[in-house]
Amino acid sequence: MTTKRIHLISRRIHRKAWAAALVLAATSAHGLMIELSHRSQIAGIDLITYRTNVRDVVSVLGALPAGDAMAEPGNIAVPTLTGMMLDRGTKTLDKFAIAEKLDSVGAQISYAVGAQSLEVRAKCLKKDLPLVLSLIAAELRDPALSAAEFAKAKQQFIGSLQESLQNTALRAQEAFGRAVFPDGHPNRPHAIDEYLAAAKAATLEEVKAFHAKYYGPKAFTLVLVGDVAAEESGQEIGKDFSGWSGGQDYLRPASPARPSGPREISVPLSQKPSTSVLLGQATGLRYRDPDALALRVGTAILGQGFTGRLMGTVRDREGLTYQIGAGMAEDSIADGEWMISASFAPSLLERGIASTRRVLDKWWQEGVTDAELSARKKGLVGTYEVGLSTSGGLAGAILVSVERGYDVGWLDAYPEAIKALTRDQVNRAIHTRLDPGTMVLVEAGSASAGRAAPAPAPAH
Repeated sequence: MTTKRIHLISRRIHRKAWAAALVLAATSAHGLMIELSHRSQIAGIDLITYRTNVRDVVSVLGALPAGDAMAEPGNIAVPTLTGMMLDRGTKTLDKFAIAEKLDSVGAQISYAVGAQSLEVRAKCLKKDLPLVLSLIAAELRDPALSAAEFAKAKQQFIGSLQESLQNTALRAQEAFGRAVFPDGHPNRPHAIDEYLAAAKAATLEEVKAFHAKYYGPKAFTLVLVGDVAAEESGQEIGKDFSGWSGGQDYLRPASPARPSGPREISVPLSQKPSTSVLLGQATGLRYRDPDALALRVGTAILGQGFTGRLMGTVRDREGLTYQIGAGMAEDSIADGEWMISASFAPSLLERGIASTRRVLDKWWQEGVTDAELSARKKGLVGTYEVGLSTSGGLAGAILVSVERGYDVGWLDAYPEAIKALTRDQVNRAIHTRLDPGTMVLVEAGSASAGRAAPAPAPAH
């Protein structure tokens, strides 16, 4: 069968990791992105094509505003259930006919619902691109939305939600997001138990109404990368999507979320071999805002990979964990979050958190060194210049850049923007945009025996 799946509750974490990786990747055609790409409005769709030297293969990536944050007050499960219905047949083809068409040419189409967007991904041979685009158009415009398939989608969603109740990483992310983002913010996740109740109560009529309101070409970006011709692709999309209308824009909060004071949250889950820990805050920053890039680079020095300070101390020197890191996320469209994520055995939880806080406080108080910044810049730019060796990766980088409000030329400018950052800029961003004393700490899993009360946060 064709690989076609939708990310359920875990989609937010997967997307964060994917977006974080893309910001550090680019093409070997460095400096030529704007010349080699073509951007146009076709049938109301923002179409971007980029031709590479890879022969015969095309990757398709698109996004439109139809994510969880768009849920109507009546039922928060409807956006996900709507996305799950797209590949279950159209008004002219059932799901088996669609699967047969894709399998016969070795092509793939999948959909995923995130915080603000529905994403569509596809991969095919050049000769099969017209077929794939026509199927995507049919699934987006005219899904069958049958009662039988809706009942199956509901049960699948409910089962996934029930499993996620025991997932320490997902429960930590849920608690963290609900603590740092206020009601009404598009990055504030719904609680899993609320999802369960909503999924059970959702109706097919609600799904049909959501599809009619939110699915359309407005704010729909479609990226084609590989052995693709701009003119031919535009003609095909113009034919497949002609007459489609509607859709909504993304949600952009009028004011950013702000740290509201220190909080510690425990999510008890019994008999877990490890406890997932998140420590962080809302940043109040979008990716394009002043200080955002400087803070990202400083955060990479703190917690990216095996050369980060957190790994060097908490894992390598003290042996308290196998996994710890720091990053920024969910800031492409709305203001986002900054967090340290780690996993500790229950018996090491207290020591692990204390060690993590010591590394964080030293980094926040003293900043980064010239040597660290120089080395990290080289590493980021080097990874950037070689990281996108696939058409799918390049399509992702283009889409993320557009979502952040840049044109495709930003991918040419990114290395120079990194190289131009100074130590003073990075340290100022760290010290003014973050405050360890007001960060939220979440522990999800089995608590350590005799866990001591937390020590007061240091004065800053």
